[in-house]
Amino acid sequence: MKEFLKTLKKSFLIAGAILAMNGCKIDTDPLDRYTDVAVYQNPANIRLYIIGMYNEFNTFKFGTFPIGYDNATDALTDLMKYTSGVSGNGTVNILASDASRVSAAGPQLNYWTAGYARIRRLNEFLEGLDTKAQGLDEGTKLKFQAEARFIRGYVYFWLVKMHGSVILQDKLTSEKDKQRSSEDECWNFIASDFSFAAEYLPKTWDAGNTGRATKGAAYGMLARTWLYAASIAEYDKKQFNADELTGVPAAKATAYYTNASNAAEEVKKLAAEGLYDLEANFASIFTNKNTKEAIFKIDFIRPQLTHQYDLGFAPPKDAPGQVLVYGVPTAELVDEFEMSDGSTFSWSNPAMAANPYANREQRFNATIIFNGSSWKGRTVNTTPSDGVEGITEYGASTDPKKTVSGYYAKKFLDPLNTQIVINKSDQSWMELRYAEVLLIDAEAKSKINDIAGAKTSLNILRNKRGLPNTPSQTPAELMNAVEHERIVELAFEGHRYWDLRRWRKAHVVLNNVRFTGHKGTPVGSSVSYTTVPVDNTNRQFTPALYYIPIPLDEILRNNSITQIKGW
Repeated sequence: MKEFLKTLKKSFLIAGAILAMNGCKIDTDPLDRYTDVAVYQNPANIRLYIIGMYNEFNTFKFGTFPIGYDNATDALTDLMKYTSGVSGNGTVNILASDASRVSAAGPQLNYWTAGYARIRRLNEFLEGLDTKAQGLDEGTKLKFQAEARFIRGYVYFWLVKMHGSVILQDKLTSEKDKQRSSEDECWNFIASDFSFAAEYLPKTWDAGNTGRATKGAAYGMLARTWLYAASIAEYDKKQFNADELTGVPAAKATAYYTNASNAAEEVKKLAAEGLYDLEANFASIFTNKNTKEAIFKIDFIRPQLTHQYDLGFAPPKDAPGQVLVYGVPTAELVDEFEMSDGSTFSWSNPAMAANPYANREQRFNATIIFNGSSWKGRTVNTTPSDGVEGITEYGASTDPKKTVSGYYAKKFLDPLNTQIVINKSDQSWMELRYAEVLLIDAEAKSKINDIAGAKTSLNILRNKRGLPNTPSQTPAELMNAVEHERIVELAFEGHRYWDLRRWRKAHVVLNNVRFTGHKGTPVGSSVSYTTVPVDNTNRQFTPALYYIPIPLDEILRNNSITQIKGW
């Protein structure tokens, strides 16, 4: 990796090992600013150009999209509460409680212009490979095409899971006016890009190219794509808007779940070859740059390339007066973690309530900092008696920079980084890891009535996390088990909001509700916990939000496109 950095001379960095972060620009200039000789007749420049395209993954690292703050996507859900109530640090709270903020004039979740700018650049690259590139053997050319289509598939994946029906551009065109394609066509288009990438990308790259997309990454994204398409086919059923182009025919659900499972099986085959594996120590996954759980990731290199995750989420005493504490875990997330023997935690159980954080599963201790946690040589006190790290009521201060739920987020924090202001952070962001693939496989197989196969994938994950086999026996029970596992396994990885949307549960789980925390009160030598609200107004998620409106300026520019009905 160091050798590759020297070679690139700070000009380009790529996803997984060398993506530029914190404003470091890695894009090459548009093709029309280069001569064909400079770009396409020099294989080294072709390589640098596609490396520059990996910058797109920077947009979505650590769940920053669309609000620009780490974990903001999870803060739209029942897993995390942002502590501030004012615009900026608290924008996510404003959006979570006011559905009227989303409109065609201000979609809020807006990637349209940036996404299509990237798609055009990728299509330029693909055309250049076909018509202008010299000095490439056929295998190398196909790898470049596969990389470009992997990135294009990823861009379209984001556009489609927001809008459902979007404009498909598979090549350069001067056509200004074009209608949206159907949602079903869109998911199939994305799948074709990832399928092509899976066919022609290598299983691994050499050390000088670590971090570029691989066969496993393409199959994993293909599995994710088909799972989303299948979920829409099963759960949407045209209940939430009358637009002719949104939705996926319900009859296709089984086939698409099968496709998802088949793609996941390809990743499992690669794991059997030793390319991927689950870690026995869950906490180590998120600070170990060489973890075999990572299928596709963005690495950072201190001091050149860092981020500010620790400063954003560490408990205040890590850097008094400077830590920001953007968001904190909710009680809803905390209560989801099982006991170490696999039994369900319950505050109604007197023994559990008396010592609620003892004997919980390992993912709990790796994800949550709770009252009494040992952290960086101190015992964290989240009761009101600690004026620095203790709980405060949400809304009592506009930007309290301390917990409002009685918890802090531990996952992704670096326990060895004791100078987070000076050092900043260099933990990797994993866009796709092996645990998610197993969960995709379990969900897909439960839907096609492969109960044994679903349980196998689920139990591989649970057993590695130190838990017994799932007791689930029916498809419905397995689906509940999958949702539970996705909550505790993938917390703060940006999946929950999109899961609730694809399952068409967001208008139930995220609407007309206030989420909670746990306030500890010392009682003699013990602590008594009471449930407290972390919201001071109800959350809102209206059914119309399942399809974000096309930005109004695009409607005005394009004479053929129609707005998604309902907006």
